[in-house]
Amino acid sequence: MNQQHAVPLVTLPPAQPFFLDGGAAARFCLYHAPAGDCRGAWLYVHPFAEEMNKARRMAALQARALAQQGHAVLQIDLHGCGDSAGDFGDARWATWQDDVARGMRWLRERTGRQPGLWGLRLGGLLALHAAAAVAPAALLLWQPVTSGNQFLTQFLRLKVASRMLTDGDGGGTAALRQALADGQPLEIAGYTLDPALALAIDAVDGAKIAPPCPVHWFDVVADAQRPLSPAAARVTDGWRLRGATVHAQAVAGPQFWATQEIADSPALLQATLRTLTEDCHAA
Repeated sequence: MNQQHAVPLVTLPPAQPFFLDGGAAARFCLYHAPAGDCRGAWLYVHPFAEEMNKARRMAALQARALAQQGHAVLQIDLHGCGDSAGDFGDARWATWQDDVARGMRWLRERTGRQPGLWGLRLGGLLALHAAAAVAPAALLLWQPVTSGNQFLTQFLRLKVASRMLTDGDGGGTAALRQALADGQPLEIAGYTLDPALALAIDAVDGAKIAPPCPVHWFDVVADAQRPLSPAAARVTDGWRLRGATVHAQAVAGPQFWATQEIADSPALLQATLRTLTEDCHAA
């Protein structure tokens, strides 16, 4: 594991763990209080299924680095995820949007500032989809999913691959989509995917959502000389044409949300911190 990180993190107290509400509404949270005066606030929206676990270390490193620079950060486990109430099979897209709104309200009341939304992978698409309702100060998107349809297809391919190994016949994603359309939950990579959640993800197209606030977009690439991916360039250019303020850049590093071993991306931590610090100075 790469133990490097962007800034020294030894001066901050540990993050404060707590449950937002209780019972079936309980959502596990970690609050990173800002060092000194609060210069901004961010709600972290985690990625989907196992990507959430692989990304925990990077999310924690970035949250602590931001807190040291005066930003309050709230990490929330969405319904059915992590240590929050419910099973993954009970999760719904609308409930996750409600969780985002709840986290935003808590953070706004705690800091007196309108928070931004920081989303990774599918969490980026969820943050974008929720933005119109919660009016974030800004969107910080790490390798965001922009097509729910493509993301669902990729997730279903894990099931196809598993069937190929066990039965010799994967059946294809079309058959799995039909099963979901017929109301049949699917077990994929240890997670129960409910048809309602799957169909809701499938319907979200980030390219058609106009961001209501400034966007900081980071693509993680293998080589520092590589530009933004063509897909990312198409989406961000489309947003600009619709009047959005978008700052996009490619940063070299591993795809830590998908690597077999837990991995860090120091360049992403540094680029994010530099961008948000400059943004605060400009304000």
